[in-house]
Amino acid sequence: MSEKSRLVTFLLCWLSGLFGGHRFYVGKTGTGLVCLGAGVVFDLIMILLGKFYDAQNRPVLVWFRNCDAEGKVLSYSV
Repeated sequence: MSEKSRLVTFLLCWLSGLFGGHRFYVGKTGTGLVCLGAGVVFDLIMILLGKFYDAQNRPVLVWFRNCDAEGKVLSYSV
């Protein structure tokens, strides 16, 4: 499972999808440069379905992480 937030990925795709912001966020810089138009709609759907992957081919699944004061992850909301 990816360390990247699914919520952040979704919001970046929604707000800056034409510029590939969400793909840069998950480490896919090569495809971030060519992500245009219909690709953004496809990525939004894939993110919502939990089928979007980061650069290390790990699924971006976690919407929220609950952490303690030191930053240690206590639980995930998928």
